[in-house]
Amino acid sequence: MNIGPFQILIIALVILVLFGRGRISEMMGDFGKGVKSFRQGMGEEEAAAKAAPQRIEGPAHDAKAANDAAAGPRPVEAPAADKSAG
Repeated sequence: MNIGPFQILIIALVILVLFGRGRISEMMGDFGKGVKSFRQGMGEEEAAAKAAPQRIEGPAHDAKAANDAAAGPRPVEAPAADKSAG
């Protein structure tokens, strides 16, 4: 089922009768303002992204050597209990 130009004309006339010429022009004006605001927001976002590129920084502490980091933390041995003191 194809919608031809005659059917589009009938639909447009029904919408015009239901809403009136003033209300339709007001809705189209609001739609245009919304599109303009959207485009302006997108332009501001792109300008901000180009102006200040983000920099990725490393950790603030000194890095360990590769062989120390791979070994992991070493366990601390507890001092031997003195059995003769009992």
